Amino acid sequence: MVGSFSNNDVQAFTARASEGELEDLRARLASARLPERETVYRPAPDPRRWDQGVPLADLVAVVEYWRKAYDWRAFEARLHRIGQFRTTIDGLGIHFLHRRSGRADATPLILTHGWPGSVAEFAHVVEALAEPGDPDAPAFHVVVPSLPGFGYSEKPAATGWGVGRIAAAWVELMARLGYRRFLAHGGDWGGVITTVLGGRFPDRVLGIHTVLAQAPPGLSMDELTAADRQWAEETQAFWRERGAYAKQQASRPQTIGYALVDSPVGLLAWILDKFAEWSDTADSPFETISRDRILDDVTLYWLTGTGASAARIYAESHGGVNAFDPDLRVDVPSAITIYPRDIEKCPRAWAQERYRRIVRWRAAPAGGHFPALEVPDAFVADLRAGLAAVLAAGG
Repeated sequence: MVGSFSNNDVQAFTARASEGELEDLRARLASARLPERETVYRPAPDPRRWDQGVPLADLVAVVEYWRKAYDWRAFEARLHRIGQFRTTIDGLGIHFLHRRSGRADATPLILTHGWPGSVAEFAHVVEALAEPGDPDAPAFHVVVPSLPGFGYSEKPAATGWGVGRIAAAWVELMARLGYRRFLAHGGDWGGVITTVLGGRFPDRVLGIHTVLAQAPPGLSMDELTAADRQWAEETQAFWRERGAYAKQQASRPQTIGYALVDSPVGLLAWILDKFAEWSDTADSPFETISRDRILDDVTLYWLTGTGASAARIYAESHGGVNAFDPDLRVDVPSAITIYPRDIEKCPRAWAQERYRRIVRWRAAPAGGHFPALEVPDAFVADLRAGLAAVLAAGG
């Protein structure tokens, strides 16, 4: 990795793994010890194949591709073409992608990823957002930061980097780039941070678009429609039956971190399991997301050694002064899209208790937790339409 930065300066950054690092990765993949086949074996296609986690046959196939065919240099080149930078905010080095649009009417937009995502979630849609082929489509100056402890951002050495502190850092980041007022989008933790941006910084945020609406706690299901009740029940079932990963990372991120930083196969399985479970597919995440796109994300975690530091966002943001404020209200114009196979689906009747100016609400016909990767063209079109509504509402 090559790069330089100082406390108040934004500096160009170039990330390039050494050949030794890539050879070490391939050697670890070649010598990996694997468990026996799962005891719920079923031939593909069958979503129940994943009932005990990533099936052995699927993992072996991806490991072989990762070792023999995957091209990390192609992803490095893509990041370089977009433009990479670093700066220090609140004592922490922050990495980000920045693509200025050539359009005079472009609006600044910050895109925030979550876990197990990274800037790889948005790398393939940045150009379409900055330079749309349709002159009537809105254009954006796109900023995609790496969360603290993720990718090429610095790993916090002490506690305190929860969603509130990250949102404040994003405001400072945009100001350093000359963007006093801006739009914001996010999903997963990025959706929580985007909500905090809209609620705490209405003088700086023109409006928000999110695929993760967060309802205030304690709302009743009594007045919900049947469809909304199903969304709420599915969300509750997810956290009751499939939320162990979050509890592990919130309570013992260091423990799981040893495996994620030491074993590329362990890291791959931990992340691939979520891509499979949270995507809108019948059997495998590779129905909609290519192996290359998922390996871009996993390899970024591996080369930066951020399996433990990224997991800590759960510990940081599930409590304390930097956690999400349950009483936060968002008064800036908000566009919300819910994807059918996402892990959390908030009914509009609940969402509007927090987001006071919902200017566009949409239930997408297809897609899951990673829409920018699963349905990129539809995601870009929806984001444009949502942000256009936000801008129109804001005058």
